[in-house]
Amino acid sequence: MENTIQVKPVGFIKADKNGFSVELEKTYLPALKNIDGFSHLQIVWWGNLCDTPEYRSVLTNDKPYKKGPDTIGIFATRSPIRPNPVLITTIYVQHIDFEKGIIYTPYIDAEKGSPVLDIKPYHLSDRVRSCQVPSWCQHWPEWDEDSAEFDWQNEFNF
Repeated sequence: MENTIQVKPVGFIKADKNGFSVELEKTYLPALKNIDGFSHLQIVWWGNLCDTPEYRSVLTNDKPYKKGPDTIGIFATRSPIRPNPVLITTIYVQHIDFEKGIIYTPYIDAEKGSPVLDIKPYHLSDRVRSCQVPSWCQHWPEWDEDSAEFDWQNEFNF
């Protein structure tokens, strides 16, 4: 028996000089009802720029992190290169235009034009009290807000 999965974008990532936005297809405007009040949302998006047979076959990566192991499995990375390029980013919500279906945010690590598959509210219960990570990344910021000040360029080998 073969499984068939159908995924239809609910919107797309847009970018301009003012920042980023998630722009929903008009069909999905009712799905925004009562989303106001959430300061952060989780955006599930498709890594369309990495959706090739070659990238989908990559299962390990050689030394992507300067302080990491020599070889690392793709499931131990946040790389967009994966068997299925389904990605998730937590964004800060600056403003929502409910009539046009546009969610404005200062930053998202998706490219302009990336398909958005789903949107979920970020809840306080999404945090894990006793989260453990490998020693090679324990010095990374504990909170998303601190990531902007962190020297990420000193962490990666690409």
